[in-house]
Amino acid sequence: MGSNTLTSMHEIRRSQRAEGPAAILAVSTVNPPNCVSQEEYPDYYFRVTKSQHLTDLKQKLKTFCQMTSTEKRYFHHTEELLDAHPEFLCRDKPSLDARLDIAAAAAPELAASAAAKAIAEWGRPATDITHLVVSTNSGAHAPGADLRLASLLGLRASVCRTMLNLNGCSAGAASLRLAKDLAENNRGARVLVACVELTVVAFRGPEEACPHRLISQAVFGDGAGAVIVGADGVLSVERPLFEMVSASQTTIPATDGVLTMQLTEAGLDGDIFTRELTPLAAQHIGQCLTDAFQPLGIMSGGAGWNDLFFVVHPGLRGIMDHIDGALRLDPGKLAASRTVLREYGNMLGARLIFVLDEQRRRMEEDGETGEWGVMMGFGPGFTVETMVLHAVVIDLHDEN
Repeated sequence: MGSNTLTSMHEIRRSQRAEGPAAILAVSTVNPPNCVSQEEYPDYYFRVTKSQHLTDLKQKLKTFCQMTSTEKRYFHHTEELLDAHPEFLCRDKPSLDARLDIAAAAAPELAASAAAKAIAEWGRPATDITHLVVSTNSGAHAPGADLRLASLLGLRASVCRTMLNLNGCSAGAASLRLAKDLAENNRGARVLVACVELTVVAFRGPEEACPHRLISQAVFGDGAGAVIVGADGVLSVERPLFEMVSASQTTIPATDGVLTMQLTEAGLDGDIFTRELTPLAAQHIGQCLTDAFQPLGIMSGGAGWNDLFFVVHPGLRGIMDHIDGALRLDPGKLAASRTVLREYGNMLGARLIFVLDEQRRRMEEDGETGEWGVMMGFGPGFTVETMVLHAVVIDLHDEN
């Protein structure tokens, strides 16, 4: 009886798991309508914060904006909204409740816009979604954005929901790592990942005593991305884009202070020590790639990195430049990351999905090639998320 039970358990376990690897089946992105060019942003920022008399700080912000290589950013908050909440401008005034209430209403709506596009591209009904993973650095409610999003999309009441809060810029990669595990360990699962970020939770006026805090005002923007993940695709309906081969996370020792986030009475706060942060990823990325690819017997490293396509979270332009140098990449290897940095700024966890979508576009429309690739996210910790991707070759002109 014991032997039969053991055999039965093995059979049950085998029947519960997918046969093939998880794959990205659809990807989409959206931004709120309020767009401000980076060139105009210093004037905009000092006007809406009623700080135009701080001319030295305004010049610093201009310098920071010029250093980003970003051309424009999108925001949910408008001048009218900020005028209605003067408490948002001062660090010494409580504003967290109001900020979170705004985000609680707006974040699910923006996420739903991205998710609806992904579901339409996927080609199956929303009720076929079995798992929902939502990540945001803009919320702290329970029930949260996941429940509201499920309602907006008309997902089943039995959908398995998971919320990831305050994972910083690595939230997108962490969410996709979780989706991979869910898809491969639950036969037939279809996982919707939604990452949504609203900087209204962190927007505030300049501080003469802390000019370095202006860096965050020069960098971050709003957006949402959605990805549908599943294994054993139904090829008559679904079109796998990238197979998710392996995923790992590495925390660099003694770096927990270089990038911090916390909810305070004055909203989301934290520090970015750019001098220490900028070279960190480059110093460790070679080892992370070797650890990811060597067990698979795919890449030998070194010059082989140029055979990969790259989906990398572009936190800052300096991070991209250091990675280029450390891996000795050919020009254009990080083009998808640099394009998203230029067009949208840093949207925290959502931005990796924008890079994934841009890389997909380059391969489908521009003819960019590559069989094997890597997705990487960086966040507080200092944490490096690494996922090996395998491009699925599909003839887009084949109508059969």
